[in-house]
Amino acid sequence: MKQTLLFDLDDTLIYCNKYFNLTLEQFADTMLDWFSSDSPSRAAILDKHTEIDIAGVKVLGFQSEHFPQSFLDTYRYFSELYGRDQDSAEQKLLWDLGISVYEHEVEPYPHMEETLSFLRDSGHDLHLYTGGDPVIQRRKIERLQLERYFEDRIYVRMHKNTDALKEILTEGSFEQGRTWMIGNSIRTDVVPALECGLNAIYMKRDQEWMFNMIPIDAAPQGAFLTLTDLSEVPPAIERYLVSEKEPGV
Repeated sequence: MKQTLLFDLDDTLIYCNKYFNLTLEQFADTMLDWFSSDSPSRAAILDKHTEIDIAGVKVLGFQSEHFPQSFLDTYRYFSELYGRDQDSAEQKLLWDLGISVYEHEVEPYPHMEETLSFLRDSGHDLHLYTGGDPVIQRRKIERLQLERYFEDRIYVRMHKNTDALKEILTEGSFEQGRTWMIGNSIRTDVVPALECGLNAIYMKRDQEWMFNMIPIDAAPQGAFLTLTDLSEVPPAIERYLVSEKEPGV
């Protein structure tokens, strides 16, 4: 049966968190060098950054400027904590480091093209639903020529939550029982999908952002699957559809 499949982009179809993590390690190295006489631990620096980062995203959404700003806010926190002067050159260096995370090449996850091609050629409707700065997200989409699979069915939202998903579903012709959300974020993909009554596939990743990890308190009304590789998506959907047809299953 023809299904409607909404794919997340970052860390579902393409790598994202690993580049943020590499930049965070550079940030921690720099901070440890500057604050060596005060001896804050790497864990303390990264924990404070995570706290500041997540608090900001909840308010501002996925603004590109938020990530470098979180570096500055962490720097200012430790400067005040240890009574260290805040240097403008150091702050510029941190801002440039934070913004550089968006300059990495776009790297697809294994089996991305094969999976999307197979699902498209099987007659399913493919949609792309991503959170982030529209300019940055569109650049990623263009570099991988993802319009081949999604055409004009692409939605970019600064705030990616249940309300945003409901708006997309209301504006489009989506049949609830045949619509799937496929993504790596429990917060922005899985829980909103379940709260909207959609089928959901959680793409579990090794490197996950703490912001994405929240308890799942919404009961599935249809399928709720956990997978680790994009190549598993087509057969998993097929198995579920077959099981729904079988009497007594």
